[in-house]
Amino acid sequence: MKFFRGRTRAPLAIAGFLAVPLFFTSLMALSLAIERPHIVNGHEHSPTNGTEARIWLLSLIAPAVLVAIGVLAVVAGRHGIYASAAAAIVFVLALTDRIDTWTLRHTHRFPLGVDLIGPSDPSGDKLDPGQWEQSARATALSIGHWTIGLAAAAAVIAGILEFRRVRRIAGAPTPPPPEIAEGASRVVRTWTWRGWGARR
Repeated sequence: MKFFRGRTRAPLAIAGFLAVPLFFTSLMALSLAIERPHIVNGHEHSPTNGTEARIWLLSLIAPAVLVAIGVLAVVAGRHGIYASAAAAIVFVLALTDRIDTWTLRHTHRFPLGVDLIGPSDPSGDKLDPGQWEQSARATALSIGHWTIGLAAAAAVIAGILEFRRVRRIAGAPTPPPPEIAEGASRVVRTWTWRGWGARR
């Protein structure tokens, strides 16, 4: 804890707060990018537990890196908030940059829909092809936009508080030097043939 002693933890707090919606954005986006059916004897089955576990673990990388950036940003003090907010925005943009391509590929991997039930199946089809993908895409983009908005709001609030702090300091009266303060005598040292002397 010595690392945080005497430093504001606001950058870490912002990073931790933004890491939560970033995780869900990452989870939805990576599900579209990685998830695929388990093929056995030419028949499609639900994704394996290993595939699902890999999606969840990979989804934790971006939030974990964001928190790490927040820890390092503590060194920058109040200005570290901007680093945490900017990192969150960059992660969201990176995760959603190819989401349309991932959505299309996921739809092709699940031609019957993610429930793997065709429309002619007597058991009853619940999800049409592409329906879950469009929902996951919309969810990822919506949460991502909220994350960007929250990050931008945090940076703006930090900027306003910093501006008010600087303005308050600049407007404060400057105290007089100690040697000419009210009631204090001023000592002037002069040189005489007898050496250095003091004269009030």
